[in-house]
Amino acid sequence: MRKSITSIASIAALAALAAFTWPRATTVAQEISTEPRAADQPPQPFNPQMGALMSMLIQPRHLKLWFAGKADNWPLASFTFKDLTAGFGVIGRAVPRYKGLPVPDLIDAAMKQNFALMDFAIKAGDQRQFRETFDKITTSCNNCHASTDNGFIVIKTPESNPFPNQEFEVKR
Repeated sequence: MRKSITSIASIAALAALAAFTWPRATTVAQEISTEPRAADQPPQPFNPQMGALMSMLIQPRHLKLWFAGKADNWPLASFTFKDLTAGFGVIGRAVPRYKGLPVPDLIDAAMKQNFALMDFAIKAGDQRQFRETFDKITTSCNNCHASTDNGFIVIKTPESNPFPNQEFEVKR
């Protein structure tokens, strides 16, 4: 009887040992895996394409510039205009060539004169000049799209405010 109790105790001890080490063996196997987990990798450089950059940096700023100027909110228009011009600078550095064309040169040709006019209109608080220049900027966007075989992308003066969480009217 003593022999059977010892045998049963030995089997129970081995079973407990196996149960205790089995999950650890799986964990060790996972740790040894040569496949790195994506979550363990260092951050990869952010490299969006032209369309994503235009949608993220230019289109919302173009919209906000319109609503700020339309509301005669010249401090907000100035702020948004600086963001818009900075966005074009980012794009020129991030995508130096698009379809074989030099992006900074395209931006300069399309926008330099109009940006100078917009800067003047905002500083002067001139609603007529603002609207005319905004239309010229929008036309320049569409001309650039056409010159890069993207004429199907047509930008226009906004008709409704897509930013219901931002106040464009001047608080006096």
